[in-house]
Amino acid sequence: MKRAIVLGALIVVSALSLVIVGQQAGRGGGAQQAPRVVEVEKLKENLFVLKGGGGNTAVFVTTNGVVVVDAKNPGWGQPILDKIKELTNKPVTTLINTHTHGDHVSGNVEFPPTVDIIVQENTKTNMGKMIPNSTAADQTVPAQTIFQANNGRGLPKRTFKDKMTLFKGADEVDLYYFGRGHTNGDAWVLFPSLRTVHAGDIFSGKNVPLLDANNGGSAVAIADSLQKGYDNLKNVDTIITGHSTQMTMADLKEYIAFNREFLNDVRAAKKAGKSVDEVAASWKIPGKYAGYAAPDANRLKNNVRLAYSELDVTAAK
Repeated sequence: MKRAIVLGALIVVSALSLVIVGQQAGRGGGAQQAPRVVEVEKLKENLFVLKGGGGNTAVFVTTNGVVVVDAKNPGWGQPILDKIKELTNKPVTTLINTHTHGDHVSGNVEFPPTVDIIVQENTKTNMGKMIPNSTAADQTVPAQTIFQANNGRGLPKRTFKDKMTLFKGADEVDLYYFGRGHTNGDAWVLFPSLRTVHAGDIFSGKNVPLLDANNGGSAVAIADSLQKGYDNLKNVDTIITGHSTQMTMADLKEYIAFNREFLNDVRAAKKAGKSVDEVAASWKIPGKYAGYAAPDANRLKNNVRLAYSELDVTAAK
């Protein structure tokens, strides 16, 4: 009888344990959480692109340490650091964020507090608020940013306005700001000795860009900002995009024309009296732009709406 009671108790405990494990898995906790896999693409002997978990991360191994560009979504900072340890035994000394969005800056909070974090000055302001991008389904402003939740860890320590140069010789890194586009703080990160630049999401790939009005993005200015990048970035062979594969300066030139054509089409439609909804429903990517991703309907409508708003302001001046 006693043995039966003990066995019955063990069965109950085991069942409860299974329920608890199941509940934890349902909440995304425990061993059921999907592994965060960082994929490595080697561009040069000392330059790598880490993919997965958000925007493309660049890793530049210098004489005295590692420079990282962008830190992906929440929870991806440590996987980035772990992957870097597989590439080099040098410490991470510098982290540069190309702009404010969470899939590029959230991993900052997992980097060591000794790391020098640098952004364009408008991005610092935006990171203090972390307002959702203008195409996000949820426009709720967080009561507490990821940085506030981590006692300010991960926020930038230094900023630049138009240009900043880090290090010298083969280790040189040049930071540029050419104007509004994806946001009002889009940094271009140039590695001169490697003839490579990280453009972030002002050139995220061959697609309709995400123009984030909530964080200073501009439909009217983006082509001019891209043009300044094309005109001022000399001796560049490779462009690391925000989310796609590597591009060339010829691809950038084409992307400038694409954005100018979009604005001209919207301007003409507005002049003809068409509504934002009409334009968003009818505009198609011209066939000459082969390989461009089909436009996301919400993003396209957002861009048309923003262009209309900016064109109204321009007309009123």
